[in-house]
Amino acid sequence: MDDKTKTGSPDSKFINVNEDYEVAYWTKELGISKEKLQEAVKAAGTSVSAVKEYLNK
Repeated sequence: MDDKTKTGSPDSKFINVNEDYEVAYWTKELGISKEKLQEAVKAAGTSVSAVKEYLNK
């Protein structure tokens, strides 16, 4: 679960597409659109490693 007290940088293990600051961070970090990020999270889950694996397929 995301730690809401850590707002400076997103949780490094999970992606919460309902938090604008996380969407902004992860789209920039992964070099993808918001839509692609949402698609990846829907398909692979919220784990950063699972999303990265999904995107590399």
